[in-house]
Amino acid sequence: MSAPASHDTYVMEHDHRKLGIWIFLASEVMFFGAVIATFVVFRGRSTSGPDPREVLTLLVPTIMTLVLLTSSVTMVMALQAIQGGNRTRMWQYLVATCILGLVFLGLKATEYTHLFSDGITPSANIFGSVYFLTTGLHAAHVIVGIIWILAVVAKALRGGFSAENYLPVEMAGLYWHFVDLIWVAIFMVVYLTDQLKFM
Repeated sequence: MSAPASHDTYVMEHDHRKLGIWIFLASEVMFFGAVIATFVVFRGRSTSGPDPREVLTLLVPTIMTLVLLTSSVTMVMALQAIQGGNRTRMWQYLVATCILGLVFLGLKATEYTHLFSDGITPSANIFGSVYFLTTGLHAAHVIVGIIWILAVVAKALRGGFSAENYLPVEMAGLYWHFVDLIWVAIFMVVYLTDQLKFM
C-alpha cells in the first residue's frame, strides 16, 4: 500500500514543478513582450548619432540565430538520451548546448564591439538605449540558461538522472527553448523588419 502512495507523491511533485516552470515562462513571455514592444515604439526616434540601418548588418545575427537553433536541437537530443537511459550521451549533448550558448555570447560580444566602434552605444541615442536593453536582457537570460544547464550536467555526472527521473533536464530544456524562441522574435523585430543590408 505504501508504494502507490510514494508514486502518487512523486507524480504530484512532478506536476507541480512542471506547472511552476510554465508559469515562470509565461511571466517571462509577458516581460519580453513589453521589452520588445518598447523597442518597436522607440527604435525610430533616434535624434543623434549614426543611422542604425547604416551600422547593423544581418550576417552575424543570422549566424547567431543558426547557433541557437542548433543548440535547441542538442537540448532535445539530451532529453531523448536520458529518456532512453543513456546518461553519457545526455550530458555530452548538454555540454554541446552550453558550448553553442557560449558561441552565441561570443558573437554577440563581437557585434557589440562593432557597434561601439561605429558610435552606437546605450547613451548614443534612443535606438541605442532600446537596442542594448532588448538584446542585453536576452544575453543575460542566455547566461542564466548556461549556468542552469551546467548545474544539470554536474548532477548528471553524479548519476542523478535516469530514464524514470529526468524532470530537471526537461525543465532546463523548456527554459532553453524559451530563450531561443525569444531570440527568434528579437531577430525578426530588430534586424529583419528594417530590411538591413546583408554584409
